[in-house]
Amino acid sequence: MSELHDSRRTAPPSRTQAKVLIPDEYPMVSLLGSRDELLRVIEGAFKADIHVRGNEITVTGSPDESGTVVRLFEELVEVLRSGGELTPDAVERSIAMLRMTSDRPAEVLSLDILSSRGRTIRPKTVNQKRYVDAIDKHTVVFAIGPAGTGKTYLAMAKAVRALQEKRVNRIILTRPAVEAGERLGFLPGTLYEKIDPYLRPLYDALHDMIDPDSIPKLMAAGTIEVAPLAYMRGRTLNDAFIILDEAQNSSAEQMKMFLTRLGFNSKIVVTGDVTQVDLPVGTVSGLRVVQEILDGIPDIHFSRLSSSDVVRHKLVSDIVDAYGRYDASRAAQELKPVQQRGKRRVSDREH
Repeated sequence: MSELHDSRRTAPPSRTQAKVLIPDEYPMVSLLGSRDELLRVIEGAFKADIHVRGNEITVTGSPDESGTVVRLFEELVEVLRSGGELTPDAVERSIAMLRMTSDRPAEVLSLDILSSRGRTIRPKTVNQKRYVDAIDKHTVVFAIGPAGTGKTYLAMAKAVRALQEKRVNRIILTRPAVEAGERLGFLPGTLYEKIDPYLRPLYDALHDMIDPDSIPKLMAAGTIEVAPLAYMRGRTLNDAFIILDEAQNSSAEQMKMFLTRLGFNSKIVVTGDVTQVDLPVGTVSGLRVVQEILDGIPDIHFSRLSSSDVVRHKLVSDIVDAYGRYDASRAAQELKPVQQRGKRRVSDREH
């Protein structure tokens, strides 16, 4: 970065000192946070001494640590340059990217997906950026991961942008109407009123991205359609951006039906979490088997997100990990009796 000057000189053995000069056009409060909130996040993440004087930052530590801190400040300045806002979460994710991937945090956090209603929607993790990039490059994209990873929200942002840019003529949002513990038939109201709660999260996301006053008009004109998965049967969907949400609750037959609705100049995004299947016992999830069936087919891409991509409260990531460990432990315990029976049968044959 041409505006940042990194002058390093040798300090005591195994320690390096680096100076970073922040361009005058970026107020230090935007980089370090109110009352140095962001600076404290950085200091807590590194075993390095960080001193700020005016717009000059001095970093002293091991070569690796001081070098990473310098790169971090360079990336954060790039985020500011692109119009992004720095938050403790954004800084923490930037640190994780620098330590765990070769991706540049600024390229991830500065990617504008959709600007709407006074805010800009951007990816917050490397996997989210790869997912968004995959939607641009492929006709059919599957996003598989736990709750809170932005699977549906980012897909809807891409759909709204495609509609705004007239790359498609309509957006179709669909979900399986599968009960999660209660029966539709016992719920009060008309069929539409019974189905509506299953589609409500899609409406909520739409309200974040489109002027609420215009949504009824767009739906009345057929430009935006929100409907249960069963309503897709028998249709061919041309010039459309189609999103199937909660796809883990589709059967294998429903998944095949849905994917074969694809028409010309259309794009399909399928999202779901295979750890939260609400199908009746004995029914195979279409999202689980489709990974085996369509693996390797050109222009079909599988994006996999994990607990590290959760962008809700930090506890959500911890909860996802805890359930993952619990499920793995139960699977191992269930496998032990089978393995022991197999060993006994082999032992009986040997005797």
